[in-house]
Amino acid sequence: MLVAQAVPAFSDNYLWLLSAGGREACVVDPGDAAPVQQALEHNGLSLAAILVTHHHPDHVGGVQALRERAGDIPVYGPRNSPARCITHPLADGDRVRVLGHEALVLGVPGHTLDHIAYFFAAGAGGTPQLFCGDTLFAGGCGRLFEGDAETMHASLAKLAALPGNTLVYCAHEYTLSNLRFARAVEPDNEALRSREEADGRKRSRDEPTLPSTLALETATNPFLRCATPGIRRAAVARAGRELARDHEVFGVVRAWKDGFR
Repeated sequence: MLVAQAVPAFSDNYLWLLSAGGREACVVDPGDAAPVQQALEHNGLSLAAILVTHHHPDHVGGVQALRERAGDIPVYGPRNSPARCITHPLADGDRVRVLGHEALVLGVPGHTLDHIAYFFAAGAGGTPQLFCGDTLFAGGCGRLFEGDAETMHASLAKLAALPGNTLVYCAHEYTLSNLRFARAVEPDNEALRSREEADGRKRSRDEPTLPSTLALETATNPFLRCATPGIRRAAVARAGRELARDHEVFGVVRAWKDGFR
């Protein structure tokens, strides 16, 4: 299992610095080079590879500066991406090996059309790990900047099908605001109420709420629960009409979240 250190950046990003017990490291979505370089130096690590989930500047903005310092290291990322920094393009179903660990590449378009995620299956005695960028958040999901509701719903379903003990490493600390919205959608969910209290205590200590687990997300995240009667009822009431398919429920809930304050 990889050691994943959260490197805070900007106002709410987490850049994930990965290591495996040696002197080399890999970073996921380095939107800013400076905090990554500081973390590398603090931990006595050298950068060996970069993983990119999608092309937004807060995920790729530090790639060039890091490569200027680290040398000709590979930058793995989505094929046919607007991000020109990618040296090793990947597509759904590909596999990539970093720091002695193999990741399955999952195409998860919706937030952007080029979005991918990296799933490291459990090794001997380990726990699966998912680095999902801005597709799945703790208690939420990314906005639909390029894809549509049906596309994003399918991407989230792909992630929800992974093992429940999978650790979820997303790219932003949005958890408390996401859970506040989730409670508006599903006020009687006791697991959600307990999670909101626990994550509130973490944030009061300035601790990350991540990683989450897929089991916790499927129990509390409304965007993974569109087939449940409570979420469907809330979406139908919000839309004022019947909703025939789960992705239609998702679309209503996502639009609701967009305007939620």
